[in-house]
Amino acid sequence: MTAEQDHASRRAAAQHTVAEHLRLTAAGRTDEWVALFAPDGVLEFPFAPVGVPQRVTGRDALLAHMSNFPETFDVEFVDLVFHPTVDPSLVIAEFRSTGTALPTGKPYEQRCVSVVRTDDDARITHYLDYWNPLVAIEALTPHDVPSDPELSVTFGG
Repeated sequence: MTAEQDHASRRAAAQHTVAEHLRLTAAGRTDEWVALFAPDGVLEFPFAPVGVPQRVTGRDALLAHMSNFPETFDVEFVDLVFHPTVDPSLVIAEFRSTGTALPTGKPYEQRCVSVVRTDDDARITHYLDYWNPLVAIEALTPHDVPSDPELSVTFGG
């Protein structure tokens, strides 16, 4: 196998892992989902709101972190696009989630960009998840909770 073929094979395996991550997350299959991670894999949320950890490390912690996702969101991940990288074990993925926040029945429409590193076995070693926490907060806020204009922020002039 040439170096070019090896890179193509590694890239395809890494992209497949990210696609499986989305499929298993949407299906609520957390036990299978966590197996996509290396034993010391990291899931990182740079824009996590208060109360949500910014970094989760290790399969046990990942499983605990995601255990309530199937009861919280009914989603489908769509419009998956992989952006080219030089490193075949680095995946940059852009996608949308479309679905419902189950506790409120509100729509949950989210745009995401993920930067994912995989090992030689295409297991996730580091998953950097860029999503908008305000979308999740809005979807999970019950209809009968009034918004507070005092808490709003304006941008520009």
